Amino acid sequence: MRSVELLPTKDGEQRVGHPWDLPAIDALADGLALHPNVTYLIGENGSGKSTLLEAIAGAAGMNAEGGSSNFAFSTRDSHSELWRSLRLVRGARRPRTDFFLRAESLFTAATYLERLPRGAGDPLASYGGTSLHEQSHGESFLAVMLNRFGPDGFYLLDEPEAALSTQNCLSCLRRIHELVLAGSQFIIATHSPIVLAYPQATVYSCEDEGLEQIDYEDAQPVRLTQSFLANRERFLARLFSD
Repeated sequence: MRSVELLPTKDGEQRVGHPWDLPAIDALADGLALHPNVTYLIGENGSGKSTLLEAIAGAAGMNAEGGSSNFAFSTRDSHSELWRSLRLVRGARRPRTDFFLRAESLFTAATYLERLPRGAGDPLASYGGTSLHEQSHGESFLAVMLNRFGPDGFYLLDEPEAALSTQNCLSCLRRIHELVLAGSQFIIATHSPIVLAYPQATVYSCEDEGLEQIDYEDAQPVRLTQSFLANRERFLARLFSD
């Protein structure tokens, strides 16, 4: 995927309310260039990064609640219709596979997999052969990345750190690197300075002014974590003061 573009309005179409009132969404009118390897979306809660990632998944044909283009489940129709107004500008090389991995809905995706008919093969074979429900949240998340993700894929990760320990955030980063070397592309929404650390990636911060491309060192999760660790006692004193 080369970029994400917001389609022009149709006759009589009104774009008001959520998510159109989010500056990050409004900024898509100018297009959003994607790095061929890894693109990050960061920002405060409610800034629109997960909404945008969800819409990209929908525009790419993936299930908005998580999974690949072949997943056909829905538990609650809570996602926006933003995806209908997006165009993904594709390169000449098409991905062989795709997956939208959401920490918050992995349980639902795991249940969907267990209910699939076995037919000619076990659907869980592509996920390590063990039910994702029989593993911890973090273990099942990594199992998907290690077993289901493969070369030449297009993968979206929504706040993977919500499922992972600090150590497994590093494991996640290593797996991303292995897949990038195998021709895969990632778009990742995250708050984690570890997950955010992939070299030469493009980082977009969802701000009140729209989408701003920034360096890793200038990202708020990085700056705030570094400041806290360097001055923990002072931070806590100010945080707990009257």
